[in-house]
Amino acid sequence: MVEVSREQALAYRIAEHGLHRPVEDVNALPLLDLGLQDSLRDTALLSLAARVPGPVTPGALTTDPRLALVWSHRGAPHFHRRTDLPELAASLVPLDDADALSRMLWQRKELQQTELSAVDVLFTTARAIRTVVKGPITKGAVSTAITKLLPPSFARWCRVCGATHVHEQLMRLATIHAGVRLEADRRPATLAPLEDRGRPATRPSPAATARVLERYLRFNGPATPGDAAGFTGSARASVTGIWPADRLTEVHMAGRRAFVPTDRLSALENPPTPEGVRLLPPLDPFTQGRDKALLVPNKGRAKEVWKILGSPGALLVNGEIPGVWRTKASGKRLTFTITAFDPLHGAVRAEAEAEAARVATARGFPDFVVAWT
Repeated sequence: MVEVSREQALAYRIAEHGLHRPVEDVNALPLLDLGLQDSLRDTALLSLAARVPGPVTPGALTTDPRLALVWSHRGAPHFHRRTDLPELAASLVPLDDADALSRMLWQRKELQQTELSAVDVLFTTARAIRTVVKGPITKGAVSTAITKLLPPSFARWCRVCGATHVHEQLMRLATIHAGVRLEADRRPATLAPLEDRGRPATRPSPAATARVLERYLRFNGPATPGDAAGFTGSARASVTGIWPADRLTEVHMAGRRAFVPTDRLSALENPPTPEGVRLLPPLDPFTQGRDKALLVPNKGRAKEVWKILGSPGALLVNGEIPGVWRTKASGKRLTFTITAFDPLHGAVRAEAEAEAARVATARGFPDFVVAWT
């Protein structure tokens, strides 16, 4: 069995994530095979800025007609290539009821109240959304409308909204099966029909789901089946039957068995040396790997990188995460506060400040300042 060191795994991931900036065209970014998450303000845009060599402007993703923003993996908003959406939707059809329950974040007791299978709950909701969304319409209006169309057992009291409405996660998961996308850069969140939406896939596609697991392992491998299932939100037992073992190689890393796609084994064995500085935003795909202890072994530092509420961005330096960063906007100026866990060389600080300039440009700020702590 191949033995893989922590440093080797991190160097491989950095290369696969495109953090060496080998690709200029957004649509050619390999990471789009999995999607760019956009859960926080400008997350996907800043993830892009960390991965392409040229300047990134505020509309780099939102105005690109080749891309669409949809609720996909785990119900989180991701930018995907429009040409990838049919297979993506097929991969998001639950494999079975246990898988549907896991993705919906429901308990079996909640499901019993509906007197339906979990899969039927999902597609009943999708049909309601498809009926309601005929043009751009706010998420709140959609929720109100479909709650009236669906059985009362689909809804719960929401303390935040002060109203009873359909489950948030259920609505998010059902939307892509309704042929509906998110309007990028619209506040409040606004839904709209996909321009070329056809009939939704309603039967599971084990092959399509297996390909998502394999792509997770490509970008975040070596990793375990549980890591990959966590990315999709699937039940761990559900992915066992579709695990693409014939296309994977098992390795030994950090005291555990893990997997990587066989066609990426040579890249794992001989990854390029990670060099340079990047400012990764919160929820960047690199820091969203499920095995966070591999990225930051020090528990105290890990708590600074991944907070329960309000996580900062991560400072990536030559393959390691030696600090975090935050921003605060004031007028036309963006102020960066970069906190280093250990003293950094002046050259590293200069590179970090050059990256701050890229972030400011991407967010549309003509002026910026960097404070170190």
